Amino acid sequence: MIFTWFPVGMLGANFYLLGDKESREALVVDPGGDVPRILQELNKQGLKLKYIVNTHGHYDHVAGNDQLREATGAEVLIHSLDAEMLTSSRGNLSLLMGFNLALKPADRTLAEGDILRLGQIELKVLHTPGHTPGGICLLGDGFVIAGDTLFAGSIGRTDFPGGSYTQLLQSIRNRLLTLPDETEVYCGHGPQTTIGEEKVSNPFL
Repeated sequence: MIFTWFPVGMLGANFYLLGDKESREALVVDPGGDVPRILQELNKQGLKLKYIVNTHGHYDHVAGNDQLREATGAEVLIHSLDAEMLTSSRGNLSLLMGFNLALKPADRTLAEGDILRLGQIELKVLHTPGHTPGGICLLGDGFVIAGDTLFAGSIGRTDFPGGSYTQLLQSIRNRLLTLPDETEVYCGHGPQTTIGEEKVSNPFL
């Protein structure tokens, strides 16, 4: 599997690229900006982009959706409960930051248990509400891409519209902390961690 990541956009949200070495199919997670760099990485790896996946609808994770879709023809996917945030500058919080980001709708919405396939790679959608109503994580073989649900030593904010501290803790405890301790956690901001590390050291858990 091809797997790379780097921070993008004004808030440094982590962007992820996953590709299948044989089929050369790829998906990206949370293209919050720096689309030319993302396209350069796809070209360098010789990958055909199939899916653009948003872990949730905040602007710092979705800002590059339209530009990337136009350049590649890939489908934009987001959970149904966050879908309206893409087209609303109020919903995606860009208005709060002083600018108006209203994107095109997603091509398809996601739900709990959906499977995304890239050649031999399978990623399972885990619905993890709390940071937003439609927040998701993507579970792969030995790793999870956690968006803004869980961070190294912290958890996602719940003081934005649609956030719920109670829901977020339930999502983390019921959907993430039940994974094997060695599961790698790739977060929406900051460094990676493991489920085992967060069990013993995260002060919010």
